[in-house]
Amino acid sequence: MEQQASKTTDQPTFPMQVDSDHKATVFRPFSISPPHMRAFHLAWISLFSCFFSTFSIPSLLPAIRQDLRLTAADVGTAGAASFCGSIFSRLAMGPACDMFGPRAASAAVSLLTAPAVLAVSFASTAKSFILIRFLIGISLANFVSCQFWMASMFSGEVVGAATGVAAGWASAGSGLTQLVMPSVYYFLTHIVNLKPSFAWRVAFTVPALLQILTALAVLAYGQDLPDGKYKRTSTNTNKNYFSILYNGLKNYRGWVLALTYGFCFGVELTTDNIIAQYFYDRFGVGMETAGAIAASFGFANIVTRPAGGVVSDAMGRRYGMRGRLWSLWAAQTVAAVLCVGLGRIESLWGSVLVMCCFSVFVQAASGLTFGVVPFVSKRSLGVISGMTGSGGTLGAVVTQLLLFSGSNNNISTQKSISLMGILMFLSTLPLTLLYFPHSGGMFCGPSHHPNSEQDYYNLLS
Repeated sequence: MEQQASKTTDQPTFPMQVDSDHKATVFRPFSISPPHMRAFHLAWISLFSCFFSTFSIPSLLPAIRQDLRLTAADVGTAGAASFCGSIFSRLAMGPACDMFGPRAASAAVSLLTAPAVLAVSFASTAKSFILIRFLIGISLANFVSCQFWMASMFSGEVVGAATGVAAGWASAGSGLTQLVMPSVYYFLTHIVNLKPSFAWRVAFTVPALLQILTALAVLAYGQDLPDGKYKRTSTNTNKNYFSILYNGLKNYRGWVLALTYGFCFGVELTTDNIIAQYFYDRFGVGMETAGAIAASFGFANIVTRPAGGVVSDAMGRRYGMRGRLWSLWAAQTVAAVLCVGLGRIESLWGSVLVMCCFSVFVQAASGLTFGVVPFVSKRSLGVISGMTGSGGTLGAVVTQLLLFSGSNNNISTQKSISLMGILMFLSTLPLTLLYFPHSGGMFCGPSHHPNSEQDYYNLLS
């Protein structure tokens, strides 16, 4: 059913219900109607290709490691480097989206980092391999543009579902690449009869081409806003950039959410890095079995992260911001308990079961976090999204180096997993400090102070 976006006859109409800002008030993930649902699909597919590229390297690491003679330290440093690239690029992507719009920012990052994906084919030393992983990690900045785009297209009633589904479906790229890239390598070595040392290099044309094609699709078919292209509000680019950045950085709510996200999404990334090796070493399963277990953890994102966004919206409709915050705290706390338990379970199938339950709650917590982000700041939404997204990858670097670097031989991997769960729980405590003048916090209702209107303007305008 079509609904007119405005009472005036010269205003556009849309194939789904919209609010006064022409943002969709319903979310239909299996529709491709422009502009809202087309933007949704372009956003998640573009981010999917970046996840696919970033995690395509670990899927072929046995062949790469042998050919380049990489040490365990080289592999660990390269993994941390990929996260470091994402930290800075996500932070920069926020203001870029605020100034140029999510469509141009997303396509630019994908096109600029695609050559780095292809450059894996030409790596010859450990240093070049580490540098390339750093450059490819920059592509994950597309997460920020994806979330920004969804907040620009969907109203507060459904924005949690939109951001959750987009991020969840995109994150599945980290699982699918674990299956696709080895299959491509097998095809090249057994069907085409290429030498293994050459086959893995040829295989990286697949993620590079995928990233380029999705970026071109975003440019050709994407639309920044329901009404058209993104327009800057100021001709003074430098002044506008720093004003947007300053307004976002001074908002303490963004820092709290960055910390929380650092120990839900960051823990998820760390788990992706260590879980296959953990099952391989501790329980003696084969490499293929360990890989399948690890892939199942990533594939859960298809359902679990979107579920977090849906729950956030449902709790927001019924209980307001208090419902969103309490549901985030609850999901991450349960995930923390399961993470502690994962490191203490002695049986194989018990560990697999706990890992699956853990994946549900830790990934749902990520979706719940971005169910809160769009309400923090309207004028600096990109900065807040970038801060939160960067917090996720920074958390991954911290947990990786602090608990899984191998520098402390006295702490086993299973104990490190349990300690990671404790850090997760501690990171949820600052959520109690979040307060929104017109919607309250976890323990307080909305403010009725005479200055609350001005406070709300300062927060959202």
